[in-house]
Parts: sequence; C-alpha cells; structure tokens
Amino acid sequence: MSRVHITDVILRDAHQSLIATRMRTEDMLPACERLDKIGYWSLEVWGGATFDACIRFLKEDPWERLRKLRKALPNTRLQMLLRGQNLLGYRHYSDDVVRAFVHKSAENGIDVFRIFDALNDVRNMETAIAAVREAGKHAQGTICYTTSPVHDIPKFVDMAGQLVKLGCDSIVIKDMAGLLTPMVTAELVAELRKAISLPIHLHSHATAGTAEMCQLKAIENGCTHIDTSISAFAGGASHPPTESMVAALAGTAWDTGLELKALQDIGFYFREVRKKYHQFESEMTGLDTRVQVYQVPGGMISNLYTQLREQHALNRIEDVLLEIPRVREDLGYPPLVTPTSQIVGAQAVLNVLTGERYNTISNEVKLYLQGRYGRAPGHVNSIVRQQAIGNEDVIETRPADLLKDEMERLRIDIGELADSDEDVLTFAMFPDIGRDFLEHRTAGTLVPEPLEPLVSAGDSRARPTEFNVTLHGETHHIQITGTGHHTQQDRPFYMTVDGVPEEVLIETLSEIEDSADANGASVKGSKRPKATRPGDVTTSMPGTVIDILVEVGNSVQAGDPVLVTEAMKMETEIQAPIAGEVTAIHVAKGDSVNPDETLIEISG
Repeated sequence: MSRVHITDVILRDAHQSLIATRMRTEDMLPACERLDKIGYWSLEVWGGATFDACIRFLKEDPWERLRKLRKALPNTRLQMLLRGQNLLGYRHYSDDVVRAFVHKSAENGIDVFRIFDALNDVRNMETAIAAVREAGKHAQGTICYTTSPVHDIPKFVDMAGQLVKLGCDSIVIKDMAGLLTPMVTAELVAELRKAISLPIHLHSHATAGTAEMCQLKAIENGCTHIDTSISAFAGGASHPPTESMVAALAGTAWDTGLELKALQDIGFYFREVRKKYHQFESEMTGLDTRVQVYQVPGGMISNLYTQLREQHALNRIEDVLLEIPRVREDLGYPPLVTPTSQIVGAQAVLNVLTGERYNTISNEVKLYLQGRYGRAPGHVNSIVRQQAIGNEDVIETRPADLLKDEMERLRIDIGELADSDEDVLTFAMFPDIGRDFLEHRTAGTLVPEPLEPLVSAGDSRARPTEFNVTLHGETHHIQITGTGHHTQQDRPFYMTVDGVPEEVLIETLSEIEDSADANGASVKGSKRPKATRPGDVTTSMPGTVIDILVEVGNSVQAGDPVLVTEAMKMETEIQAPIAGEVTAIHVAKGDSVNPDETLIEISG
C-alpha cells in the first residue's frame, strides 16, 4: 500500500465531456497558480478534442495555449492524450509526422504522453511510444477498456505486456465509456499487478455512477494513480470529483497528501467559469446507466442528441442506440473511443435515418473495413465488408507502413501561411480548418464564436446585442439597436453594420417555410429545388459539401460517386441514383446542404 497520486483533467477531458471542449485559455490561466501548488502527479491540459476545438471554434492557436500553460504551471507535469498513429486527427499519419508532432509537443511543454489506439492495435502505438522515449518524456501505454465477446481480462493483460516491451513508463486503463464495474476493476487491476511492475493508472468516466467505486477497488488492488476532475466539472460524462476522492482517501494508507481546502477554492473558481459556457452544456449532465446496455460513452450520447436534433429526428434516439451495438458487431467489436466511436455512431445514424441498413456507407467505414485503421478486434461481417469495399484487398500490415513521408509535402502545401513546423502540424491535423485558421491569423481576422449571456428568470436580455460576424473572410461589427414585436409577420430589426444604420425584415419561420414550399424549394429558405425526380441527387442528412466529383455534361452510371459531404466529422460519398448525363449542379464546395434538396440533376 502506498500514496495514491492524482491526475486532474479539469483543463482537458472534464470540459471536453461537459461543455463540448469550449473552455478558453483565458479562463484557465487565472487558476494556474493555485493548481500548480496542489501537488498533482500531473495535469491533463492538451490533446483529445482540444486541438480541434481551439482552431475550429475558439480561434486560438493550440500550440500557444500549451506554451502559456507551460509557463503558468512550472512545477507540475503537463499531460496530453495522443491517438497513436492518428495523433489528434481522424486518419493515420506517416511516421515522420508522428515523430515531428511528438517532438514539437515535448518542446512546447508536454511531459506525459498518454498514447492509445482505438482498436487496441499495439502496432499503431509503436512509433509514438518510440518518439516519446527519444524526446526523454514519459510514455504511458493505454488499454482501452471495453466489453464484448472478444474482449476479456487475459487479452488486456497480454496487451499490457506488449506495451511494457515497447518501453512504456506506465500503463493506464482507459474506461472512456464508464463500462467498468467495481468487481471487474478489482480483478483486472489485480491481474495486471501480477503481470507487470510498472505503475498502473485508472481513467474512468462517471457516466454510469460507478467510477468512484471502481477507483477504490482499483486502489485496493494495487493501482497507484487515478484521474479525477475538480468538482465544478465532475460527474456525468466527466470524471469522479477530485475533492471527494481526496476526502475519501484522507487518513488511510492511500492518502493523496493533497489539501482539500485548496482544492475547494479552485472548485469555486471553476463553478463561476462554467456558467459562461451554459450554451454548450451537454444534455447528458447526470447519471445515465444506459452505457451498461448500449456501451455508448456519455460524450458520444450527447453528440448523438445534437446530431439528431439538427436533423429534426430526436425521436429516433432509441433506434440509434439500439443500432449502435449492431453496427459495432458488424465491424468486429471495436472499442467506442475516438475515432471509432464517431465511425460507428455516424453509421448507425445513417442506417436509421435512411431506413435501410448500409444503404449509405461513410468513407470512414469503408477505410475501416479495408484495414486502414488497423486490425479489427473480432470477426467482421463479410456481407457488410463486400457491400462497402467490393473485392478490394484487406490490409494485413501496419497501416502506416503503406504511407510515405509527408512533412515535406505538407510544408510545400501550406507555404508561407506557416511560420513554424507547429503551424505545418496544425495544417496536417485538420487541412481545411487548419488552413482557414492560418489564413485568418495572417489577416488578423480571427473571431471566436460568441458566448451567450447567462439569462436569469425575468431577464429580457435573451440574446447578445453586439457581436462580430465573419462572412467570406471579412469581419463586420453588428450592433442591434432595436426590434419590432415578435408577433409581427415581417419583424424589423434595427442595427448598425460597421457603424452604418440598417433595417432588416425577418420573416417568421412559418412564413419562410410556406414561401419555400410554394416555390418548390426545400424548407428553411433554401433556393435549391425539392428532389422529386429519380435523377435528383440528394443527401440523407444535413452536412457540408467538401468535394464535387462531376461536371455538367458528364455521363455517370448508377452508383458512381458524384459528391462528397461531411457530417458528424464523417465523410460520405453521394452516389448517382440513375445512369445518365449531369444536367445541373446546384451546390458548390463548402455549401451546407439538407435532405430533400436537389444537389445535382441527372437526366437518364
């Protein structure tokens, strides 16, 4: 028995789980001096979805965030979550990109790299682990815990042995869905303790309400490190509260040695911070034991709610939750963690909303079934694989072995927009939004998404009255100076745009829809015609056009890809419904599209 060490996830996974990763650096820095004095084993500050959220929504340079946190936390290890060969993106990167990313992360302040692979394919972790060792930092090998007919404790123990051989400094059990139960945790940790001598860490989400019990049973059986979150961002899809676990272990052989009063003061600070981000609060804020039935992580459930709400299909949530285990079985029981949680979840939504299973298959599912993400844990449904990739060969080697070095090409592609290799790596992780971020940074037009004011009962300030809007690369200052009554059919809004007075008439939603229907266009004001003919190309769910594969005058066969759209971070090829000639294209790259709209017309 020995002291238990704590990694606090308040600056990364906690707000990723509860407020969609929206906490800004400016709200982290004021707490850093107090956090640095606590005596944590580490603070998780980077990785996961923070990189994406920084450039997509917050318009912050994630590398600059890391440098600021490193300076503000001089006495504490800084930790990040790294998706093995996927790094922080959603595809596999070449080995030279992985090495460059790890070395730059270490240079900018990361001390501990928690490295995982969504399939528990250790081959996809080798390069990252080796790069961390080269950088002289702590490599933490990760076991993604899940349950299925092909996952059991002996397999997890065997995986831990492989990670030890690769040179890891510690092993973590990553229970991203909150699937662990106390007695299983006790057995798993005990068996790991017998097999390996490295420190064992436990990371468990509180979704099902069992995480604190799991941590205690893990500690009793030899786990010396646990992940917690300051209470203001604990519970639900997040983690056990730091203050509670410190209090529970105080005065025992496992006393953390952390001061409860100091932690409580930090909790009061973050309680106020959380109020600023109320608009991003997950609907899954409390206990949800459905994870034990559907095996769906809390964060994934909240994403599904958002996606279905956008498609006016919230009433289908139970259908999707029932479909997810079926898709997971078809794909060979991958653990549900980024990116496989998105891959499985998005395909389940497609299966439900299109009314026919695998009628539309995302590109990511096709790549998965081709072996591009690694080795599936279990048997893959051969019929689904045939439907997705036809007679293409399935990759048996480590996927990254097929990738050529990329760094030099990436430097050329991004050109003068990149001031450093860090910028090149930002572009590598997210090519479209990364380039957009760097362009706006160069132009000095980075504008974060606005935060809505917290409205109390009886408060008439229901919406912000002053904000910036960026349109086609130009930022305009908008100030609302007055409005007509909300019952008016044509409601005037009085505003200034860059100081110039304007009056805008806003039709009611019903008027917009009635007008659209009368004109034969899709709802919500779209000017595209409704899809009524066999040759009208449509999408099954709202998304963004990221590529157009045909031109007017082209001949196509039924089933040929004509468009690529992105929805839920997944790409989907839209196919020609009939053979014929492309006679009209109603979309451009970057357009938002909705079901029932005609995107392309084909005449047979």
